[in-house]
Amino acid sequence: MDRLKAQQLLARLERDAQSIAERFRLQYRSLEAERANVKNRYGICYSDGTIKIRLRHATTGRPLKYSSLISTLCHELAHLRHFNHGPRFRRFYGELLEWSRREGLYRPHAPADASAGPKPAARKRRQPPVAEARPVQLEFFES
Repeated sequence: MDRLKAQQLLARLERDAQSIAERFRLQYRSLEAERANVKNRYGICYSDGTIKIRLRHATTGRPLKYSSLISTLCHELAHLRHFNHGPRFRRFYGELLEWSRREGLYRPHAPADASAGPKPAARKRRQPPVAEARPVQLEFFES
């Protein structure tokens, strides 16, 4: 991902962050892209209201799906009200995600870049005999 694309992605995320924060009466100081060398988290919320979100996969550098970024954003915004991972935090995080889903911001099963239109049909792959649930973390990355 080049610098211009990262700036555009962060600007889009900032607009959505403002919408979510306004709806839930949250105030954050700034929204920033996490440094490329940070590999142990998707996002962080500091006590001063600064939120940093990783835009790329830690090892491949590929852009994360926008829906994953929104999920991380909602998680970090929820920390503005509950600075822990307790039950009230989890409930509030769920409220933020659900509102974002209804507003069309959070689409966990949408294509990585919905504005690009439908992807060409892929060859069908042989499915294993027992269908296993795909780990959620694998859905964080663009195909």
